[in-house]
Amino acid sequence: MKDYTILLIEDEKNIADFIEKILRSNDYKVVTASTGGEGLSLIKSRCPDIILLDLGLPDMDGLDVISSVRSWSLCPIIVLSARTTDNDKVSSLDLGADDYITKPFSTNELLARIRTSLRHSNRVVTNDSISEKPYAALGLKIDFMKIITRDGEPIHLTPVEYKIVAYIAKNSGKVITYSSILKNVWGPNMDENDNKILRVNMANIRRKIEPNPAEPTYILTELGVGYRMLEDSSL
Repeated sequence: MKDYTILLIEDEKNIADFIEKILRSNDYKVVTASTGGEGLSLIKSRCPDIILLDLGLPDMDGLDVISSVRSWSLCPIIVLSARTTDNDKVSSLDLGADDYITKPFSTNELLARIRTSLRHSNRVVTNDSISEKPYAALGLKIDFMKIITRDGEPIHLTPVEYKIVAYIAKNSGKVITYSSILKNVWGPNMDENDNKILRVNMANIRRKIEPNPAEPTYILTELGVGYRMLEDSSL
């Protein structure tokens, strides 16, 4: 089993010490930084497997850290922040964060989100890439050759519906913002103000793939932010 190294960028020492203790007790190697500048230097020198990032840093905004890292690295980033507004969550995810956890959070939630990000860290997804490995979860299968089945029965989607499902399935387990989906499916000129068309398509998709569209199993809504596909159970 690989020894994973986690970089924790957190300026509040009591919180940093608490998180570090949790991580070390679960056999992770931990490197800590109390400023954004220190964190950026450690990312380059230590090449961590995952970054846990607070947004409220003393020398720079955590959003600027995300933007800087994403200009040269695909290292998974999980934001740990007391900021609870949808705008902060959307901005973090659109800039390239892989996940966003609001403080306070439970130990089990933190460890589960870390495991999910690490499972996905070796699978690079781009807008036009085709996954070599089919998605599978609770009877739903997507082979990324435009064939979707649930419990062996084919599901027929329109080309646009398929593009939406394929995109979020390739990123299963992650929150994908409305803006990211709109730009991936309809083009770079779309923005979040155009998300009515996305909601209409998502309603149609759920009627086709969900056993109970009113209580979705496969595509979960992150209110005010976007959608999360049930994690691929074969990962």
